[in-house]
Parts: sequence; structure tokens; C-alpha cells
Amino acid sequence: MLVAIAMLAVVAASVLFHVLSPWRVTPIASNWGFIDNTLGLTFAVTAIGFVAVIGFMAYCLYKFRHVEGRRADYEPENQKLEAWLAGITTVAVIALLAPGLVVWGQYVNVPKEATEVEAFGVQWNWSFRYPGADGALGSSDVRYIDTTNPLGVSPADAKGQDDLVVTNGEMHLPVGKPVKMLLRSADVLHDFYIPQIRAKMDLVPGMVSYLWFTPTQTGEYEILCAAYCGVGHPQMRGKLVVESEADYQKWLAAQQTFAQSRKSQIQPEHQASN
Repeated sequence: MLVAIAMLAVVAASVLFHVLSPWRVTPIASNWGFIDNTLGLTFAVTAIGFVAVIGFMAYCLYKFRHVEGRRADYEPENQKLEAWLAGITTVAVIALLAPGLVVWGQYVNVPKEATEVEAFGVQWNWSFRYPGADGALGSSDVRYIDTTNPLGVSPADAKGQDDLVVTNGEMHLPVGKPVKMLLRSADVLHDFYIPQIRAKMDLVPGMVSYLWFTPTQTGEYEILCAAYCGVGHPQMRGKLVVESEADYQKWLAAQQTFAQSRKSQIQPEHQASN
């Protein structure tokens, strides 16, 4: 009897803690409200299952408690009960998986009008690359990385000469326009994550992964690494600035191209060697 009461008390405390908890998700600032809705549905389905299972166990402990002189009935099969359990479980699993599959389909299908921006992770900094006047990013490879080419842009690719290279960890985007983030790593596994955007994806060495989102609120947001990448992992932080189109274009115009940044770094080295 006491065990049944304790189990019901745990259920009540758990539900109240979730409902009254002051810890809530960070306010969203992108189009991925679908992810929040899916998580909310997952909480609801699992909460119903949690309450039902623990409640049934508590009921059984009370209903079938030991009573002097009462004997248990032997019932090896109950097809009606099994059918109900199988049906309820099937509905619950569908409710858990189907919305996630739909959202994942949206997550990996990038709008054609999305602008491509590259995020480059290296222990323990973020850098970014934007397409230049030609509207396309040049090819890149870690083999080209050196002191004058920290992102490994191919020097032989003409498309990469006008790419805008940002190495201070600050990424700017215009509000209300979709962006496709191309993700590359120079060394180990990193994970590009912006809590308010709800978007995250691994950066895997040797390959280019991606994600997309549409920022919906102007402001400044922290870019984090969500995969442990070494002793400096907590310090691997960048900044996303979402601003108006006019301010974004003004910021873009102030950035150096790959050709300009490489030239400005090569010249002092050449002068010093002379």
C-alpha cells in the first residue's frame, strides 16, 4: 500500500515539476518552430505513457495486495488485453516518429533561394566564408591551409578569389531570408549550434555537411560547439548578428575578399624577409 502511494506521489511530483518549472526553452528566432512542436508532442506522449504505466502498477499493487485467504487466479493469456496494448503502443510509436520524419524532411530540403554561407571549425574558433560578386563559393581543401589561407580556399579556383573571408568568429545574416550553412572542420568533430535558431549539425573532418534556416528576429545570438572537441571546447564560441538587409549589405561591403586578405598577409611577410 505504501509503495503504491509513493509511486503516485512520484508521478504527481514529476508532472508538477514539468508544468511549474521555471526552466524553459530559449525563445526561438527562426522558422524551426516545427522542432519545438515536435518536442512538445514527444513530451505529451511520453508523459501519458509514464502516468499510465506507473498508475497501472500502483493500481495493481493496491488491487492485488495480499489478503489472508485470497488465492490468485492463473491466467496465462488474455488476447483482449494484448490487442489493446499492441494497438495503444502502435499509435504511440507513430505519434512519436511520424512528426519527426516530416520535420526532418523539411530540415534537409533546402529552398532554392537560400544563400550559401560556410562555417569553418578549428580548435577552438569559428570562421566564415561568403560568396563574392559571382554569387558562388570557390572550392577548398584542408591541404591549402597555411598562415595566409586559414580556411583552405583553393588558390587556383577563380571562383574563390572574391569569396569574403571572416575569421573573427562573427557571422552576419539578413533577417527573413533563408541561408544554407555549409559546415567544414579542419581537425576534429565539431557541432554548429545556435540555441535560438534550433538548428545544429556536426562538422565532420573530410566532408561537407549542411543545415538551413531562416532567421526571423534581429539581434545577436551565440554560436556554440555542441560536440566535445578538446580542452578548449567551452571557449569555442562565435556570434551571429541578424540585421536588416541594408545593414547586412553595408557589413558585407566592409569585408575583405580572399584575394585581398591573402595579399595583405603575404606582403608584410615578403617585406620582412627582405
